[in-house]
Amino acid sequence: MSGEYHNLHIFFFPFLAHGHMIPTIDMAKLFAEKGVKATIITTPLNKPFISKAIGVSKTNDYGIDIQTIEFPCSKAGLPHGYENVDSIPSQDLLQAFSRAIGLLQEPFEQLLIEQKQLPNCIVADLFFPWSTDSANKFGIPRLVFHGTSFFSSCATTSMRLYEPYNNVSSDSELFVIPNLPGEIKMTKVQVPPFITCKEETPVAKSLVEARESELRSYGVVFNSFYELEKDYVDHFRKVLGGKAWHIGPISLCNKNLGEKTHRGKEASIDEHECMKWLDTKKPHSVVYVCFGSRTNMSDSQLGDIAMGLEASGQQFIWVVGKSRKDGEKGEEWMPHEFEKRMEGKGLIIRGWAPQVLILEHQAIGAFVTHCGWNSVLEAVTAGVPMVTWPIAADQFFNEKLLTDVLQIGVPVGVKKWVGMKGDTITWDAVEKAVKRIMTGEEAMEMRNRTKVLSQLAKKAMEEGGSSYSDLNGLIEELSSLSR
Repeated sequence: MSGEYHNLHIFFFPFLAHGHMIPTIDMAKLFAEKGVKATIITTPLNKPFISKAIGVSKTNDYGIDIQTIEFPCSKAGLPHGYENVDSIPSQDLLQAFSRAIGLLQEPFEQLLIEQKQLPNCIVADLFFPWSTDSANKFGIPRLVFHGTSFFSSCATTSMRLYEPYNNVSSDSELFVIPNLPGEIKMTKVQVPPFITCKEETPVAKSLVEARESELRSYGVVFNSFYELEKDYVDHFRKVLGGKAWHIGPISLCNKNLGEKTHRGKEASIDEHECMKWLDTKKPHSVVYVCFGSRTNMSDSQLGDIAMGLEASGQQFIWVVGKSRKDGEKGEEWMPHEFEKRMEGKGLIIRGWAPQVLILEHQAIGAFVTHCGWNSVLEAVTAGVPMVTWPIAADQFFNEKLLTDVLQIGVPVGVKKWVGMKGDTITWDAVEKAVKRIMTGEEAMEMRNRTKVLSQLAKKAMEEGGSSYSDLNGLIEELSSLSR
């Protein structure tokens, strides 16, 4: 199909966060491989990150057309020097950033006016609800990019429609999510507060706008594949009436070492050093621990993770944030001489890690994760079972998919949705969950189930596969519209 749709031009507009930009870059590559002209819209400070990710891509060797365009975000009042939510250090700046996101509509429309030829489609992030109206002004179909699962989207809709959390006598009482396949049970404190809270907070308001905008859009694109959550794909389409395409796992568009290494921010460790360390380990003998780019755990919680990993007796790679380096004092959260005791057994990465490369290594036996959808799909694709430690956003829903539906995850035991610091867990809970995912018959069964899903993920992206066919169908539909 490559080259067949070279007259089709799509604008991709990712939210200003690494967890949204990375899959959008991958998505642009997928469309470009089909011969579609892809243009990624971003801000001046984010452009070098996106350009680098595209630049190391093998797609350039094939003459595939991916461009980036900056738009003048200063008019919207984005905080000076802060054009990415991951870098924002204070609540005040975060609120200013959130307000500015709503004011990007005017410069975005100005950018469209300046185009010699309008794009045939705009794929805009969920968090740009105004982009549906902008697209409609110019007669362009807008697709919503959902950076989450079908399961999470369906569960959120059921929560919003039926409010089952209002029918329990306590915050810890379990209820079944109504009108959702699988008899999924949760507690009120696991449901995101932007769903349960009756006050019109800025987050709740933006999500209401996003839902309404989605209903007026042309449809939704999901980074998922049919075989992973088929009951929920069918539910979204047939019961909820949503128009949607699953085109993932889109990380599989990165096939060579350079693409996988530079997929994200600059790694804080040389990939060769990391791989060399893993090469010395036996298959399935190492636990990978990473909580994404935005989680900000307390020092006491990090200390408990360290003690739990040590008590488990398992080898590990643990990604902690750069901010945890405490200058001259060292790292006060770390147990006394922890790194010395763990030498050769544990590798600590301060900052960003080449996650796809690590997960694909045969030495990795499990992944302790915050259940962000990008991380979940990368682990599934690599065939790695998970210890689930949801923090915020849609992550408690994703945990239920992993533990209750797919049965490829072990819950660490967090009880409530807290925010980016996460709920606290004692060191012995970490020890217990890590041992359970790494040793014994149950661990072997979970690993085998995940390996099957890994094979299905790869088949979905191959010619004739479910995601391959959905992507082709979407491109054909957009092409017909443009004609």
